[in-house]
Parts: sequence; structure tokens; C-alpha cells
Amino acid sequence: MKTKSVFLNALTKNNPVFMQLIGLCSVLAITNAVSSSIAMGIAVTFVLIMSNSVVSLLRKIIPDKIRIPCFIVVIASFVTLVQMLLQAYSQPIYNALGIFLPLIVVNCCILGEAEGFAYKNSLLPSILDGLGTGMGYMMAVMSMGIIREFFGYGTLLGKQILPESFPGIGILGMPAGAFILLGFLIAGFRKILNGKGE
Repeated sequence: MKTKSVFLNALTKNNPVFMQLIGLCSVLAITNAVSSSIAMGIAVTFVLIMSNSVVSLLRKIIPDKIRIPCFIVVIASFVTLVQMLLQAYSQPIYNALGIFLPLIVVNCCILGEAEGFAYKNSLLPSILDGLGTGMGYMMAVMSMGIIREFFGYGTLLGKQILPESFPGIGILGMPAGAFILLGFLIAGFRKILNGKGE
């Protein structure tokens, strides 16, 4: 498989949120603000790239019977690193992500990429797959974050954009609104892909 197609497939046809519908808990929970959406997207992308790289490098020496626990240890190491960095250098983002930051360890899209791709492929394709999957995840959470914050609160990145008299669409700030919006975004994403003949 060509390296370009590995990245594009991970970004589009195998998009973890819009196509595979995995890792949705954090997508629904942290996307009521653009800043937390960006932070979670960067964290997930970093963990994906790093864990895919390590799993790919160790794939020939990891015994098949204990591969899943090994993947989880690798993923947990990088998640812990991200947690410590955010706690040390960006306490507001660390607080905003809350419990969903350590839960990256069990995010299905990360474990799925380690098991389904990195364990079977060499280093460069695994890095590109991690980057594509992470960018696909980031595209999803940022789309949700921008729409929810702008129309729900009239702000972007905490700055007032719409007049303060704008009442906001209250449901967009709630989990139910996130779920409804996600459904529309999934439908739109799939419509665009089908329109391109992919």
C-alpha cells in the first residue's frame, strides 16, 4: 500500500469518528469548547503516532498471546506523558479534559490502530496511519467544538463573537445536542465521500 493512500484512508475512509464510530465518548463530552477539542485532538494524535511507532518497531518480538496487554502498556505510557505535560504547563486544559484525558488509554481508535495496523506493518506506514487517524479524529472534534461553541454560546476560543444578546442554542451545550450534531456531521461527511466516488 502506498504511503499516501495509508494516510488518506486513515483520514477519510477509515475516519475513526465519522466512519468507524469509535472513540465517541470523548467526542461527545469535550467538544463544547474549541480549546478543549483542539487539546484532545492533539493529545490523541500524539498518542496514536507514538504508540503506532513503538508497536510497529516491537511487533516481531511481542508474543502474540500477550499483545493486547503490551499495546495497553505502550499506550498508557504515552498518555501518562501527555497528562504530566498538560498538568505541568497547561492546568486549565488539563482541568477541562478531566477524566477523558486518562481514558485515552482505552480509546478504541488507538487500541484498534495498534492491533489492526501497526502490529502488521513497518514503521513509516504505521506513523502515517497514526497521523491520518489522529487528524481524522481532530477534524471531527474540532468540527463539533466550533459548531457547539459558536452556536451554543456565541463564542470561539472563549472570545465573544456573536452579540451578547444572542440567546444561544442551549441544546448544543448539552450531551444530547452533541449527539444530534454528530449524527448530522456523520451524514454530511459520508455524503461528501460518496460524492467524490470514494
